[in-house]
Amino acid sequence: MTDAWERLYTPHRMIYLRGEGKPTTDAAGDDCPFCRAPAAPIDEGLVVARGEHVYALLNLYPYNSGHLMVCPFRHVGDYPLLTDDEVAELAEFTQRAMVVLRTVSGAQGFNIGMNQGPVSGAGISAHLHQHVVPRWGGDTNFMPIVGGTKVIPQLLADTRDLLATEWDQVSLR
Repeated sequence: MTDAWERLYTPHRMIYLRGEGKPTTDAAGDDCPFCRAPAAPIDEGLVVARGEHVYALLNLYPYNSGHLMVCPFRHVGDYPLLTDDEVAELAEFTQRAMVVLRTVSGAQGFNIGMNQGPVSGAGISAHLHQHVVPRWGGDTNFMPIVGGTKVIPQLLADTRDLLATEWDQVSLR
C-alpha cells in the first residue's frame, strides 16, 4: 500500500519505548541518570560543565557528534516548575553550548528542545533535560538513510574533553 507519507524508521528507539534502561520510578536518586551524572566520574558521567543550578552533559546516545543536554541539578520534570534562577541559567547554558559547539566543531545550525512527558518522546520524563543538537549541511547522508547507522566521528570522552576545555573560554557578551 502506498500513500503520500514519507516515513523515517528508527527501530533502535524501541529500547526507550519498552522502558529498557529507564528509571523504574520517577523519584530522585540513584535510579535517575540525571541525578547520578553530576557526581559520577568525568569519564562516566560525561558532564561538560557545572553551574549553580544546572549542568551540561553529553547525550550517551547522540543524534550527532556534540549532542549536549542541559539539566537542572534539582530533580524536576516539568518546565513550568523551574525557578526563575534555574530558567535563567538553563538559557545561559544553552547559549554557551551553541557558541562552544560553533567554535570547536563549526556547527552550522542546531535543534534545541525539550520533550515534556512520556507521550512527547521523553525517554526520561521525570528529570527535565533540554537537548542541544549541532547540525551541519549534509550531516544526514547515506549511512543513516541506507545503512541504518549513524557515524559519530569522535569518542564521547574526547568530545567531552574538547567541549569542557572550551566552555569557560567562551564569552557570551
